[in-house]
Amino acid sequence: MVIDKGPGLLSVKAKYEKENTAHQLLINYVKKGNPRAKANLFVVHRLDRETSGVLVFAKSFKIREKFASQWNDVEKKYLAIVHGNLTKKSAIIESYLAEGKDYMMHSVENPKEGKLAKTQYTVKNDSKNYSLLEITLLTGKKNQIRVHLSELGHPIVGDLKYSENETGRLALHAFSIKFKHPFNNEEMEFETKIPEFFTNYFKPQGEVGAHKQPRY
Repeated sequence: MVIDKGPGLLSVKAKYEKENTAHQLLINYVKKGNPRAKANLFVVHRLDRETSGVLVFAKSFKIREKFASQWNDVEKKYLAIVHGNLTKKSAIIESYLAEGKDYMMHSVENPKEGKLAKTQYTVKNDSKNYSLLEITLLTGKKNQIRVHLSELGHPIVGDLKYSENETGRLALHAFSIKFKHPFNNEEMEFETKIPEFFTNYFKPQGEVGAHKQPRY
């Protein structure tokens, strides 16, 4: 089951929220209001609470395990608006990430202290103060994209956790996912619409990306 998750919605339950999550809402939908129904959904991957976009759940544990076995080959693309203009228009950011006592992720020099994270980006459009990036997630660590771009000196617009003096919605969107069907190996790709507020940062062109935009 593939959905377009909105911002502000948890992917799965947390200590402070168990019912209002994408996972639980979908389970309720599958059960069609029958609390005794045995229908269930299994988590394939997650998105940060404030990140919007495509999210996949499995209808059985067997399918979930199939996804897990091929997850390194799944192509996951994001769109992000960051502060400033990047010197390198395309690059791979690579570091070892570790979580601090404050639950903030950060890069560490010692490989034994963190987990390898790789984030590939390409600048698709820019204005005086902002840049639109298409991001390919080469690994899937907690807050990976947000940390890498913040440490690069170009934090994501609206990132209250890894930037300062931010307001508004996080400008990070899981744009597409491509994978092989767990059983028949058919290549499948799902895309979501770009959030309308993205266009506000690239006026007066009118549309995000103009001639440089990725395929939507």
